[in-house]
Amino acid sequence: MNNTKYVFVTGGVTSSLGKGIIAASLAKLLQERGYSVTIQKLDPYINIDPGTLNPYEHGECYVTDDGAETDLDLGHYERYLNIPTSQANNVTTGRIYQSVINKERKGEFLGKTVQVIPHITDEIKNRIQILGNTGDYDIVITEIGGTVGDIESLPYIEAVRQLQWDLGEDNAIVIHLTLVPYLAAAGELKTKPTQHSVKTLMQSGVKPDILVCRSEHEISDDIKRKLALFCNVKKQNVIQSLDAETIYDVPNLMFKEGLDYVVLDKLNLSTRKQPNLKTWNKFLERHKNPTSSIEIGLVGKYVELHDSYKSITEAFIHAGAAASNKTKVNVRWIHSEELTPENAVKQLEGLNGVLVAPGFGDRGIEGKIAAVQYVRENNIPFLGICLGMQMAVIEFARNVLGLKDANSTEMNPKVPHPVINLMEEQKDVTEKGGTMRLGAWDCQLTQDSKVFQAYKEELISERHRHRYEYNNDYKEQLENAGMKTAGVNPKTGLVEIVEIDSHPWFVGVQYHPEYKSTVLNPHPLFVGFIKAALKQSKK
Repeated sequence: MNNTKYVFVTGGVTSSLGKGIIAASLAKLLQERGYSVTIQKLDPYINIDPGTLNPYEHGECYVTDDGAETDLDLGHYERYLNIPTSQANNVTTGRIYQSVINKERKGEFLGKTVQVIPHITDEIKNRIQILGNTGDYDIVITEIGGTVGDIESLPYIEAVRQLQWDLGEDNAIVIHLTLVPYLAAAGELKTKPTQHSVKTLMQSGVKPDILVCRSEHEISDDIKRKLALFCNVKKQNVIQSLDAETIYDVPNLMFKEGLDYVVLDKLNLSTRKQPNLKTWNKFLERHKNPTSSIEIGLVGKYVELHDSYKSITEAFIHAGAAASNKTKVNVRWIHSEELTPENAVKQLEGLNGVLVAPGFGDRGIEGKIAAVQYVRENNIPFLGICLGMQMAVIEFARNVLGLKDANSTEMNPKVPHPVINLMEEQKDVTEKGGTMRLGAWDCQLTQDSKVFQAYKEELISERHRHRYEYNNDYKEQLENAGMKTAGVNPKTGLVEIVEIDSHPWFVGVQYHPEYKSTVLNPHPLFVGFIKAALKQSKK
């Protein structure tokens, strides 16, 4: 193909309809038809990136190989497509305005009044086309965050209007995801919210080519004809999207509805090759028909919003459905602020494994330490991620080494035994955004370790997001007492992984393995953890 095609996904009526899942499902179908596809997310908020946001705001912050702190939808894109994303796949209003203002300060607009149109919209159009201009992709799908009619989204909608004009009708199309609610009192589906949503979109000069209609009930042909007539689209381009048992059903549901076919038809691309979802459907078969089940405790401080740990819970699904496990993973959500040494038995008993989750700050950390002590002393499989790994080191130092005041300098800058310490290069950092140890870093594994058994290779690369590190000044003491170093960064010597040999499965990692787990490649560390929990469940 000579030119990249663009598909824009907008949302109407209400938020949380699943634009990200629809975009990822469409991309999966197009990928299976032989096209090279990537997905991009445009976020209307003024933050430069989600890195400084509380997880309660938008859920987890997802990190890419190149160190970009991004929206959690990029996690869905990677899990579906099995290809990495980058900074170019997530753009925020803050980043757009920052770039334009920096250009103005440099004098690139000398003599001109800098305005939303054309300067902001031109910057948006440039960002949208960065991925297409690489020549690596046949199709770029761009998901526009927010809901049509929001003030924040208007510059993006205008940029889409201009791009459709610039690129031509065969090269850029718009999918509008909307809601067709069911009114129980009337006993019928209502199309008016969708009509008004499309009207709002068209007032901005953008006409949707395809409607994807979320609904709890089947959308009849009569309703599809009505939507087609009032929304000015072909009836075959009105696609129903019913509530699914699992998000991993959606590619099959969209294929059945013909979404990929109508997209390719609108883009004037060949539909000759049919999608082959054989491997995907084998995963689904194992996921829906497990031969056993286990319960894992997820100990964290943001458990009220499960999206705060989205990549972890999806990694559980992938690992549970792995051919070697075929296990349903039930998650028991445990708030670390409510966990104490006194109630640990009550909160954690009956679990087949415990994952102590990432986080920042001192809130709830004593609960995490109590959880680590319980699983260490009771031989329950344990996986600590980032802060969870650091809590494992602190617990071991306190209760095995006898360093009762051991802590992290994040929690207590004047702690007498800083077994977790601020990295040297972080000590002069004052700005919070984008200044942590981020992105992919290498790790050298020791061969006589559980992690080596899981990965089956010595040199691995994993994604990081943290400021504080294992303090090597305490390494010899910790190792002599039984907490061994199972992985280090070969360039810096920083400890990445700790294990306890005398424990059935006790692993703490400084990095975030959950970010690299996909449907086709469940993360080996999660597969090993679930396998250990499954073994524990049969005792």
